[in-house]
Amino acid sequence: MTKIRTAILVSGRGSNMASLIAAAEADPAFPAAFALVLSNRPGAGALARAAEHGIETAVIDHKAYPDREAFDRALDARLRESGIELVCLAGFMRLLTPWLVETWRDRMLNIHPALLPSYKGLHTHERALADGVKLHGCTVHLVRSEMDAGPIVAQAAVPVVTGDTPDTLSARVLEAEHRLYPLALSLWASGRAKLEDEKVVVSGEGAAPSALVWPEA
Repeated sequence: MTKIRTAILVSGRGSNMASLIAAAEADPAFPAAFALVLSNRPGAGALARAAEHGIETAVIDHKAYPDREAFDRALDARLRESGIELVCLAGFMRLLTPWLVETWRDRMLNIHPALLPSYKGLHTHERALADGVKLHGCTVHLVRSEMDAGPIVAQAAVPVVTGDTPDTLSARVLEAEHRLYPLALSLWASGRAKLEDEKVVVSGEGAAPSALVWPEA
């Protein structure tokens, strides 16, 4: 079985990265092989975690470049050097230039802590609580030039309960993220999820629904 050489881009501790690696290690048939974990921050905790699993790591410090495009071109060169075919953003705290996004169009996934297209940007949990929504969650989507936009691969919804704080809601959403991202990556890397008219369609026997709810009933 040929697996897609995949890179994970991180900036921090790498909890979503860890969930992806765990899913791949648990399932010999997982369609993505993690060939590189790259961070824009030299001290990112995710780098050590990735190295413990024998995954190649790299640092491209954005502070060493004069502008975003120079950084993105260095990033692109490093991905190509490792033969990367697919990129997963996992807490990568950089806005990417349209040039890089288009270069990797339909080959770059991101996870966002909200049910897009609602609550793009930061402070999603605080904003959801302020609006009094009853369901919150997370989204895995293909990256486009507009921030937190792009065709949705999969979503997970979690209930908002009485007494929730941004921290308690964040913890519930993060648990869903850790289950959703490996599923979405598997669907996309295997070809079971495909793009049709800028919408993702999941096909195949036992296809997963586009929206998942945790905790499950």
